[in-house]
Amino acid sequence: MPIRPARSGRVRRVGAVVAAVLLCLLGLTVGDQAAASASAHGKPRPTVVLVHGAFADASSWNGVVTRLQKRGYRVVAPALGMRGLASDSAYLASLLSQIKGPVVLAGHSYGGAVISNAATTAPNVRALVFVNAFATEKGEVLSTVEKGSTDSALNPALLQYTYPTGPSTTAVELLVDPAKFPAIFAGDLPRAQAALLAATQRPIAASAFSEASGPPAWKSLPSWAVVATGDKAAGTDVILAMAKRAHAHITTVDGSHLIMVSRPDVVTDVILKAIRGAKA
Repeated sequence: MPIRPARSGRVRRVGAVVAAVLLCLLGLTVGDQAAASASAHGKPRPTVVLVHGAFADASSWNGVVTRLQKRGYRVVAPALGMRGLASDSAYLASLLSQIKGPVVLAGHSYGGAVISNAATTAPNVRALVFVNAFATEKGEVLSTVEKGSTDSALNPALLQYTYPTGPSTTAVELLVDPAKFPAIFAGDLPRAQAALLAATQRPIAASAFSEASGPPAWKSLPSWAVVATGDKAAGTDVILAMAKRAHAHITTVDGSHLIMVSRPDVVTDVILKAIRGAKA
């Protein structure tokens, strides 16, 4: 009878509407739906690894971590030793080798140089995301690169301290003058929040900025980049030039060096794009 198939069709339509409403309630976009169902179609969901920059720690990614976890992604945000580019890259490469399945790797600032070095020996990395980050070329030295920036105001704001390297030896480490930190790093954040970040910043060995970078992973992996127009730390000019050289998919946004803190929505969206466009 004609009534039965008509009723069946109505049931299917109602089911589709209910599914769409549920997805909307979960806050998932069409792209997120595709990513969420990837494992069901034989493509495993990647682990997202977020690498912090100098003068920061993994908590700088908190807003992004929360958003990715809500979408069902496993997220790892390791703490770097920040005692040298080579040692930090080796540490990250070791961590990546112990993660099962594909990885989408994101780095902020100095962390960009770290991820590009580490990913060259990590075959499970499928895509790179540079967030106001240095996409260094082989042989480049960060201190030299920064000298060419007309947007960066970082160098005059650095303070030098020492840390022990042995029973009677020391080396120089760097911090940003807390009084200058808000304007240079966090111009789009509330003053109190910027002051908190200045007080809890982590030092980095000066030698990390004088080590030559190794072969870059961005030459063999698809890359995405978030570039803030008001980056006075790394320098918008340097970061944008490096992103273009890496042939990254570039998203520009008004904001400061700590764009993943002030605009975690934008940064998360770019990471999701990298997940969808990652190398198979």
